Formats: sequence, C-alpha cells, structure tokens
Amino acid sequence: MKYNHILIRYAELSLKGKNRKEFERKLLETVRTLLKDFKNVRVQRTFGRMFVELNGADEREVSNRLKNIFGIHSFSPALKVDLNQEKIDEAALWAVKDAIPAENGTFKVTVKRPNKDFPGRSQELNYHIGSHILRNTKEMTVDVHHPDVEVKVEIRHEAAYILCKTLKGAGGLPVGTAGKVLLMLSGGIDSPVAGYLALKRGVMLEAIHFHSPPFTNDRARQKVEDLARVLTQYGGNIKLHIVPFTAVQQAIHQHVPDSYEMTVTRRFMLRIAERTAQNIDARAIVNGESLGQVASQTLDSMYTINEVTNLPIIRPLVTMDKLEVIDIAKEIGTYDLSILPFEDCCTIFLPPQSKTKPNKNKANLFEEKLDIEKYVQEAVDGIETVMISSKKQVDEEFKELF
Repeated sequence: MKYNHILIRYAELSLKGKNRKEFERKLLETVRTLLKDFKNVRVQRTFGRMFVELNGADEREVSNRLKNIFGIHSFSPALKVDLNQEKIDEAALWAVKDAIPAENGTFKVTVKRPNKDFPGRSQELNYHIGSHILRNTKEMTVDVHHPDVEVKVEIRHEAAYILCKTLKGAGGLPVGTAGKVLLMLSGGIDSPVAGYLALKRGVMLEAIHFHSPPFTNDRARQKVEDLARVLTQYGGNIKLHIVPFTAVQQAIHQHVPDSYEMTVTRRFMLRIAERTAQNIDARAIVNGESLGQVASQTLDSMYTINEVTNLPIIRPLVTMDKLEVIDIAKEIGTYDLSILPFEDCCTIFLPPQSKTKPNKNKANLFEEKLDIEKYVQEAVDGIETVMISSKKQVDEEFKELF
C-alpha cells in the first residue's frame, strides 16, 4: 500500500470573499504547472480544498514541490479507498504505521461522514477503527487530547480518504493574484530574499539587473541568472531584463563628486527601472534595501533617491537585520550563490565614502552635467530580456502561463 493522493489546504484564501474563486483558480494553475514534470499526476479542486492524484508518482517528490508553492497552508498525503469497512480499517492501520514506524506512540481517530448512507455513526466508526489499530500494533495507545498522530477518516460519496501526516506549506497568496512587480535583482544576499518575500504576497515577478561589462563579467551575470532560477521554484518562470549600464556608470564617475556617486547611480537605476516597469505594466518596484544597512539605505538617502520615481517602492527587508536576511537566504537556497565572489555593478567605482545624508538639491545640481534622458533611454533600448525557467531549457507551455 502507498499514498495515492495529497490533500491541499489553504488558509488566507478563505478570507478573500468574492475573490475566492479567482484565488483558487490561480493556485490551481500554479500547482498544475509546477507539477507538470510528473506526467501522470492530476490536480482537482473541490470547495475549500484541492486533491493531487498521484497515479503512481512518488509522494515525497511531489511533496517537495508543493512545500514551495505560495497559497498552500498545509498538505497531507492521503489514501483513497473504496467504501468498504475492511479496506478503510487496513488503510488507517497502514497510515498510522507510516506516521509512527516504531508503533509506540499515541493516536486518536476522527471520522467525518458527509456520506450519511455509509453504515455506522461517526463515534461508532472512531471506536471500530481505533480498536483495529490497537489490535494490530505493538505499543500504540489512544490519547484523545494530545495524540502523536490523529487518524483522519473522511467518508465521502465517491470514496473514503485516510490521512495521518500534515506538512507545512509556504503560506501566503498564490502567485499572480496581486499584480506584477519588477524586482531590482543584484548578485547580493538581500535582493533575492526580497523577491521571495514579494512572491509570498501573491505578485507576479519580473526582474531587472544592471550589468556593466567589462567591469562585471559573464560569471557575474550567470550568478544572477542562477539566483533568478532559484526563485522560479516559488513562482514559476521569471523574465530577467539585463540592462547595459557601463556608459551610465562611466559618465557618473566622470562628472559626479565621489561622495554623491552612489546616490546618483541609484537614482539612474530607479529611472531605468521605472521606465522598464511601465513597459511591462508592473505596478511597483521591489528592492532589497534594509534601513540603515549601508550608506544608500539611510532615510535621507532613500528620500533623495526616491525623488526620481513616482512608482511605489516595496522594501520587504526594510526592518530586518542582516542575520535575519541570511537565515531566509539559506532557507530558500540563494545564500551559497549570493556569496560567490563575482562583482556586480554596485561594487565598481565604489568611492571610499558615500554620503549618508545626501541633499536632493545637490544631487539634482550634479545631474545637470548629465544628459539624463539620453542615458536612460539608451539603457532601456539596450535591455536584453531572457526567460529564466526552473530548467535551463525553457518550456514553452510554462512560458505561456507565466
């Protein structure tokens, strides 16, 4: 015997009222897409829940995919059996032994009987199934208040479902339910974590990266593509927009005082990001800034840099310290990539000291020496867009969905 179904539960979706069906539809799309490698797996939705029919697929491999999908609160491997008391008893016994292989824990049985035609009341069935488990295990005992395992049996009209284990999902909202954002993705630790947390709130993500060859090399670019590929595990394919940034940085380095070089560079990045966001119909820009972490992330710096855009800037990490961010990066699988020693454009031409309280009037004055519109438009026109998928070979069907 082995698990033939997985039951998916969602929490926040139940709070969405009239939009519930749309949220469930988006989650169903995402689950189907991220499980499409399993050729025989089928996903079905009923009111308030979703079932994955394994059809021979490995339950553990499928579970490893499900745990990364936003919108799933929890899920449980389940046994679907015919409406036959003997088969229900045997399935419940197998599930308990799978949950507690040593057979020396505590359990309780909870039967729900939507199918009132099935013989026996719920309490009677609780006792019957529990007795069968006690007779056929070594040292299992019943604890109705704090059991190690709760054997849940749901007797529906088409079949009975038995489950014992509950696995934690990623939570949040299904990708695509909150609109599109543009992530400023560098090669560092912070921005991939910011992208992950934005995905958790249901956004569809595209990313922009500023590349300055020959000062930043192809290995630095590959690092960013690999970081984006990790994020596809949580939200599907990601369009990555590679901005040629060398000319902009050289002009800034030539005409702007060292102390304002980082401030003006970040202002140009925001201008280019805003133009790109408008072109792709994104509603906000996401970045990995954390308040006070570096000179460009003080309130004064944010105020001066933000002056150049009217788009909302979402900063999921703004209140976190570095260790908190590192912990999340390790958890989601981006940390080891982020610490690879390939420089991004933010580290080249880096002055010995940047202003922590830059004045926006001075920034505007220094920028008068630069043809802002020319540099921004040339950078936008030169963008190379690549589709990043969970596999290096882009799947066309997957590409169309996301």
